[in-house]
Amino acid sequence: MRSLSLTRRAATGLGLAFLAVPVARARQAGAGSTVPRWGVHEITLKATVAGNPFDVALTAAFTNGETTLKVRGFHDGEGTWRVRFSPPAEGVWRWRTTSPIKALNGRSGTVTALAPRLGDHGPLHVADGYHFAHADGTPFRQVGTTAYAWAQQSDALCDQTLATLKASPFNKVRMCVFPNVAAEPIYPFEKTGEGWDYDRLNPVYFRRLEDRVRRLGDLGIQADLILFHPYDEKTGWHAMTAARDDRYVRYLVARFAAFSNVWWSLANEWDLVKAKSIADFERLGQLVQAEDPYGRLCSIHNWRELYDNGRAWISHASIQNGAAVLDDTRAEILRSVWKKPVIYDEVRYEGDIDKRWGDLKPKGMVERFWHGLVAGTYVGHGEIYKGDDGWTAKGGKLHGESTPRLAFLKAVMEAGPKPGFEPIDKWWDQHLGGQLGSYYLRYFGEAAPTQWAVALPKDDLKGGERFRLDVLDTWNMTVTPIEGDFVMAKKDAYYLHDPNRPTVALPGRPWMAVRVTRV
Repeated sequence: MRSLSLTRRAATGLGLAFLAVPVARARQAGAGSTVPRWGVHEITLKATVAGNPFDVALTAAFTNGETTLKVRGFHDGEGTWRVRFSPPAEGVWRWRTTSPIKALNGRSGTVTALAPRLGDHGPLHVADGYHFAHADGTPFRQVGTTAYAWAQQSDALCDQTLATLKASPFNKVRMCVFPNVAAEPIYPFEKTGEGWDYDRLNPVYFRRLEDRVRRLGDLGIQADLILFHPYDEKTGWHAMTAARDDRYVRYLVARFAAFSNVWWSLANEWDLVKAKSIADFERLGQLVQAEDPYGRLCSIHNWRELYDNGRAWISHASIQNGAAVLDDTRAEILRSVWKKPVIYDEVRYEGDIDKRWGDLKPKGMVERFWHGLVAGTYVGHGEIYKGDDGWTAKGGKLHGESTPRLAFLKAVMEAGPKPGFEPIDKWWDQHLGGQLGSYYLRYFGEAAPTQWAVALPKDDLKGGERFRLDVLDTWNMTVTPIEGDFVMAKKDAYYLHDPNRPTVALPGRPWMAVRVTRV
């Protein structure tokens, strides 16, 4: 990300996994209520306090007799406090509040978690080390995009962005809490003359952001919230004191953690946030981990210096690198280093501006997704074209040619192995991804071969296995089945093939792939 005046410093999806995110409100502290599992139960309390209400401690303990979750409450303006709870299991949950403020202390009640809403698969977690799945085990095939400040734009533009996302393949959006480009004149902190009162957050601002997050959830789209970035020099929000940073992070987690489509991104281009040290980010990452009772996914994004993504508070690596995903063997290496899911969230943006980060051709964007898939990693999209404010800056409409091709890729992903693709025989330039013994995908990128030797690494194969083969044109979005089965037999010490059909003909044009699936 950069800040956007059409310099990079300025430029700065679609399964219905969640449907609507329901909110049950208990207006009276003792009132029992019901909420679907993984929905949001909200307790509303009233109190008048002296001093800064954003420094008032309020927590609630929720227990079903087996599990207890401690949830922080937050001030929502005008003497109102809220506590939000997302039940991880069905059944009766009892709750009780703790606070030094008498009106907020010792309030109690129950909420009954019912069966999840139809189509709601629950929040995400890391699955099998390198992939993602919902709480009910449904795989999540990440096809993300970036629209940094879409949520801070006019209601009309936000509506347009959501309509665009609804018709797109994207199931995750990277988005800023603090905008990095021009936005509506509403701010996260109270104004004081020419400056800001960094000690007092603006609930109206966060309610508006909350509306955007909820509406993404209605579409089954993950909201990857970026907490800090370096492109708000005029406000200084990225350069507050440690105490103010901590207050803001606690507030954000208290307000948003109950939404099961929320991810945390500690920073965008962390190594350009010069006001913060690695020690600061470590403190903040550990704070997010401590404050979030649900353990939502959490990452930190780089510019040129990779963060140590092996840290315990980091669930997956969020990487900016425009070159690694031009070759699946390069893309895979970070997986092996950190032994975590890797998302190449920023691989340059599709566009036509005169900056190298925003002039990627559509075929180059699509190519990076396919190499990333074969590598067992994930890739993110961005778009910035002249003549509009730029999708990656403000949302709105998508103009590029990559989006329908990414929908085709997503369909291939969803029909592939669970929970995701694994690199196969990765240190020997096989350029194969899938699942040993049952599914193999070979992507050729810019190369234009006229044939491919159907030779599969011997692992998990004994001979006699039967496979079907499809030729995929990843740009023209076609699937051409090859007639008949391929029956495996030993070729040499390392490979099996069908001696009667050792090769398959290819059309001699770029952007082709071959899919080999066991019958």
